[in-house]
Amino acid sequence: MKEPTKAGSGFWRSLRSGGVPSAIASVFGAPSAQQMAFIRSLSREQRRPEVLHYPMSRLETVVFDLETTGFHPQHGDEILSFGAVKLLGSEVQDEFYTLVNSKVSVPDNISALTGITQEMIDGAPSLIDGLHDFMAFAGRSVLIAHGTGHDKAFLNAALWKTSKIQLTHRILDTMMIARWLKPSLGSYGLDEVLEEANIPVTVRHHALEDAKMTAQLWQEYLRLMRHKQVDTLEDLYAHLSNF
Repeated sequence: MKEPTKAGSGFWRSLRSGGVPSAIASVFGAPSAQQMAFIRSLSREQRRPEVLHYPMSRLETVVFDLETTGFHPQHGDEILSFGAVKLLGSEVQDEFYTLVNSKVSVPDNISALTGITQEMIDGAPSLIDGLHDFMAFAGRSVLIAHGTGHDKAFLNAALWKTSKIQLTHRILDTMMIARWLKPSLGSYGLDEVLEEANIPVTVRHHALEDAKMTAQLWQEYLRLMRHKQVDTLEDLYAHLSNF
C-alpha cells in the first residue's frame, strides 16, 4: 500500500511549476473577469463529451470521502478532512489525505466518531490549502463517492467560500450503482454494501479509509458491469437514468 500523498506543499509546488490547471491557479489573486473566463473554460473541460465514450478500463476516476463537523454546510458545518484514491480503470494509481483547519470547533460527538480532535485541526493546513490540493489531485478525473449528496454539498460550499466557483466534475454515486446492480439489497449504506460485496471493513469514518473501501466497491462494480455490457460511461448513465 502506498503512503498517502502529503498535503500542504503539493499544490503550491505544482502551482509554481505550472502543473496546476489555470482555472484552479486563477483563484489566487486573478482579476474577476479573468477568473470567470477560466472557470467557464474549466467547466467545459470537466464536462467534455468525449469522456462519455471512454472504455471503462481507461476511465480516470477519483474515489473520495469527506469528514465534516456536521451535516449542514448552509448552517455553518465545515470540512475536517479529505481522503481520496485515484484509479485508472480498476487499477489504483495514488492516494491523498489531509486534515484541514476550517476555523470551526470540532464537536465532541464528531471527535468520538472520527477520531479528529480540536488539537489536530488547529495544526492542520487551512481550508483553501487542503481544498485546492484535493482539487489538484482530482484533476480532470470523474469523481466517485458513496451517497454523493453530502460530499457534493460540502465541496460546493467550500469552493464557493474560498474561490467563488462551483464543482463542475462529473460525479458517480456508488449508492445509486448499488441500487441498480443489487435491487433486492434493502439497505444501501456503506456498511451494508461493503458486507454484501465481501469487502472487509477497516476503519470507518476516516476519510481515506472510507475512500479506500469505496474504491474496492467501485472495482467490484466495474467487474459486475462488464457482465452487463456496460463498456463506457455513457452506457452506465443510460442504466442509471431509471433510478
